[in-house]
Amino acid sequence: MSPIERLVQDAAALGVALTSEDAARLLTLTGELARWNRSYNLTAIAAPAAMVTHHLLDSLAVHPDIVGTRIADVGTGAGFPGLPLAVCNPQRHFTLIDSTAKKVRFVRHAAERLQLTNITAVHARVESMKVEAPFDTVLARAFAPIPKLLETVTPICGPETRVLAMKGKWPREELAALAAPWRVVSSRELTVPGLDAARCVIVLARSAAAGATDGVS
Repeated sequence: MSPIERLVQDAAALGVALTSEDAARLLTLTGELARWNRSYNLTAIAAPAAMVTHHLLDSLAVHPDIVGTRIADVGTGAGFPGLPLAVCNPQRHFTLIDSTAKKVRFVRHAAERLQLTNITAVHARVESMKVEAPFDTVLARAFAPIPKLLETVTPICGPETRVLAMKGKWPREELAALAAPWRVVSSRELTVPGLDAARCVIVLARSAAAGATDGVS
């Protein structure tokens, strides 16, 4: 099985229908990241094969949890989960935010290299941002403990915003510290093909927006 076929198959296991063309673009992304990483130390994952599981598939795992068309990826680092999700969601616009200039430069380079027109890369601290309208979904992968994450992203969230906290092991203590007006809308453990590590996603919203779906699924 070719690397492209393998990626298409593994993405399908996550509920993501990747075309061969998009799988090839994602593999181009890992190649570019490996090349830049030798000079700029963008990620601790150095081998392209490991990037497929730890970055590409790990990012795509939350595809079913995204809502709306305006998506923010806070603390995106080298562009994850935002870049892979932008490839398979051309109808949505992704704003990738990071406070490290070299990482934002790579995101802009990668978006251009992959011919992604639905990416905006922003060099900023998210807690200092001012936005014209709140985002529909805010993604955060290993960004901060959940209470701190929610405090940080408040300026870019509205009453209907969903915050997707991507975590490793189940964040029991973080959830115990969750305070109003935020609450858990849903949550699930993630099984990422080829990744032998715990993964989960916690979907959070402000109380008025959570409604009848409140609770941990």
